[in-house]
Amino acid sequence: MRRAVVRGVGHYLPERVVPNSEFEKTLETTDEWIRGRTGIERRHFAAEGETTSDMAARACDIALTNAGLTANDIDAIVLATSTADLTFPSAATMVQAKIGMERGFAFDVQAVCAGFVYALTNANALIVSGQADRVLVIGAETFSRIMDWTDRTTCVLFGDGAGALVLEAQDGDGTPQDRGILATDLNSDGRYRDLLYVDGGVSTQTTGVLRMEGNQVFRHAVAKLAATAEAALSKAGLQAEDLDWIVPHQANIRIIQGTAKKMGLPMDKVVVTVQDHGNTSAASIPLAMSVAHANGQIKQGDLIVTEAIGGGLAWGAVALRW
Repeated sequence: MRRAVVRGVGHYLPERVVPNSEFEKTLETTDEWIRGRTGIERRHFAAEGETTSDMAARACDIALTNAGLTANDIDAIVLATSTADLTFPSAATMVQAKIGMERGFAFDVQAVCAGFVYALTNANALIVSGQADRVLVIGAETFSRIMDWTDRTTCVLFGDGAGALVLEAQDGDGTPQDRGILATDLNSDGRYRDLLYVDGGVSTQTTGVLRMEGNQVFRHAVAKLAATAEAALSKAGLQAEDLDWIVPHQANIRIIQGTAKKMGLPMDKVVVTVQDHGNTSAASIPLAMSVAHANGQIKQGDLIVTEAIGGGLAWGAVALRW
């Protein structure tokens, strides 16, 4: 059976680090309040002129080096982002040019914070179907460009960054012991659009900023994330107790803890980076994977489930063996 196996991983964070204390100068908030409510201690903001495709390309270069490959060994790029450089062309084609990839194809996927799970699922389908042998899967965001800096409930949550995986076709036995993506589960429900959105866009000829009903998003998040993670594992013929790691979307420590508890798993099986990066939307999962791999947490053969929920509402999970 053809499997999409992780061959390389990398990430990039902008140089500017913004601690919680910086918000105390302009908002009625404190470092203690932000940490207590979210678990976030600091985040990175892109420099002036630094774009989503710039950061994505940097992450790709590191992932390719980690994989021992060059850009022209890649057949396709799938880039998850809600903050592309331009309305069009896709940020993925810009990355394609910036890394020197002169073949194949590239496209963006937009599912907000669930974007990387959607991108992994699309990349897996490309590989399993034989459309591509190697795919760069990227999550990259500059959410600092869509913040309302007067809204203390949202602007303290988000950061910028990028992460990338190189997926490669390899033969497996068709069992849960195979390396690679074992199963995926995607969901959305547009009735909940007003819980998390940007109040502007191209077809309305407006620009906008992020708006969120945080309590309502939290209410949906824990139940939906646990359910989708368990669904992906079930499709793979596995259970939560088989896991080595959960790599969740890094939105809020309370959501991360609540999801782990609902799945009956201890926090020492959860990769947590939200304290250092904040919520980087579609970039958060590949960032966390790359950091955990670099730290020696995630090792070849480990069974992982990764899950995310974002605006739409859109949510999903991927079960994979590293």
